[in-house]
Amino acid sequence: MVDPILFQISNLDTLIHAGAVARLIVASMLGGAIGLEREWRHKASGLRTNMLMCLACALFTVMSIVLAGSLTPNKSQIASNIVQGVGFLGAGLILHTRSQVLGLTSAATVFTVAGIGMACGAGLYMEAIAATLIVLVSLQLIGFMESKLPWKQSVLLYEVRGQDKTIMFAAILEVLDRYRVRMSVVERDSFGAIERVTFSVTAKRQKHDALLADLKKCDLTDQVVAFPDVDQD
Repeated sequence: MVDPILFQISNLDTLIHAGAVARLIVASMLGGAIGLEREWRHKASGLRTNMLMCLACALFTVMSIVLAGSLTPNKSQIASNIVQGVGFLGAGLILHTRSQVLGLTSAATVFTVAGIGMACGAGLYMEAIAATLIVLVSLQLIGFMESKLPWKQSVLLYEVRGQDKTIMFAAILEVLDRYRVRMSVVERDSFGAIERVTFSVTAKRQKHDALLADLKKCDLTDQVVAFPDVDQD
């Protein structure tokens, strides 16, 4: 019979000698690097979320190897359940509205961060670093290139201001009908004599440019501005 105390000490020595502390530190750093990018974009899964996710996955992977010991051939029992847990967490980041699906990129990022954490827990530092660089390039460079594609649809928030709400709405609807675009009203309010309406439009970049130009040329509106939807990935 194996002495439980000796078993615990043996596993503790294995944990330390295998460089587990270094693996956890590297996982935290790589998860933090991706988290900083998400934080800079004001996403729900920011610095702490990605750092802790990567750290937890690395820790579970290390513990899966240690707890299995030398007598069990299957050392991935605990680590294999990480995928299921991360799947539930990623599903919670996805929001489905009437006109769009939000959070897909954030959910995919969290899923990838979990994989990077598992790679760090297994001691695969180069693979984890390479995956982190690929994620950062995908989120920054490819995301920027994707926004410039002519066929890419994006969501813009339009804010129109005027004096008469009825006339202003009629002018907006006339322009949108001309381009066969449906208006999804986000907010309506008034400040003294100024009426303001904010609505979202999903369209290609060329159509957004044409819509904004026609709304600005309309004599029935005082001011028109457009800005990206911060909730969009």
